[in-house]
Amino acid sequence: MKLGFIGLGSLGTPIAQNILASGHTLYVYNRTASKAAPLAAGGAIVCTSPAALAKECNIVFSIVADDAAVKDICEGENGLLTHLAPGSIHVSMSTILPQTAADIAAQHKTNGQHYLASPVFGRPEAAAAGKLNFVISGDTAIRNQITPLLKEAGGAGVWDFGDTVTAANTVKLCGNFLIASALEAIGESAALASQSGVDAAAMWNMFSQTLFNTPLYQNYSKIILQQNFEPAAFTAKLGLKDMNLVLQQATTVHQPMPLATLLKNNMQQLVDSGKEHIDWSAVSLAAR
Repeated sequence: MKLGFIGLGSLGTPIAQNILASGHTLYVYNRTASKAAPLAAGGAIVCTSPAALAKECNIVFSIVADDAAVKDICEGENGLLTHLAPGSIHVSMSTILPQTAADIAAQHKTNGQHYLASPVFGRPEAAAAGKLNFVISGDTAIRNQITPLLKEAGGAGVWDFGDTVTAANTVKLCGNFLIASALEAIGESAALASQSGVDAAAMWNMFSQTLFNTPLYQNYSKIILQQNFEPAAFTAKLGLKDMNLVLQQATTVHQPMPLATLLKNNMQQLVDSGKEHIDWSAVSLAAR
């Protein structure tokens, strides 16, 4: 099967490598061309534009930074909308506003193409280990067709949220809000313990085996306690972007989210202080 992949960042690269390792012919494009080198070394075919990639593939995966980047690869003279053949499928793994997903899906439909929302939960190491979780929404037949490919892409779980294309991105925003909330809570609790004369590492060793016995708390508590924020798997800049998306969606549906506002302000403080490239798990440092 000839597949396309756009967006070779820290998460996109291992996902694309999983697809390539599954035996498919893979065409790749990245705005910074040098990032395609590891895929090219493994046999992927590097394209110079989304248009060139679209002309070769009937199924294209993308994972890019934000709403503007999704629009950029879709629209314009070199975009997927113009160059994907009718009946082709665009699978978007990006974290974007639900309305952006709806708008892009409508444009694809007008052109006789299909769009599947498929945002992903997991850090790069989870992608390499095949332990990602994809959430999908869109047309039933397309969901059924793409699910096996998402499992090959590293999906330990593919979670189906139905026909309404905005659903998956809503779930993704809710999930990232919950993760950011946990990061803030871990950092604040560790600081409180330390300032009170308690061994925070010992405390979190207990918590991560009992009350909070999940990979999220186990992995992030180690990062936060060791302040191992570089190199970042997910930057404070991207965390700020996501908290802004959460608050935009909250405004759209008239849902107050005061905790999201606090998280956004703390992420903003990290970015404004020149720490936009450190891991977003440093969020609680802004309050110190």
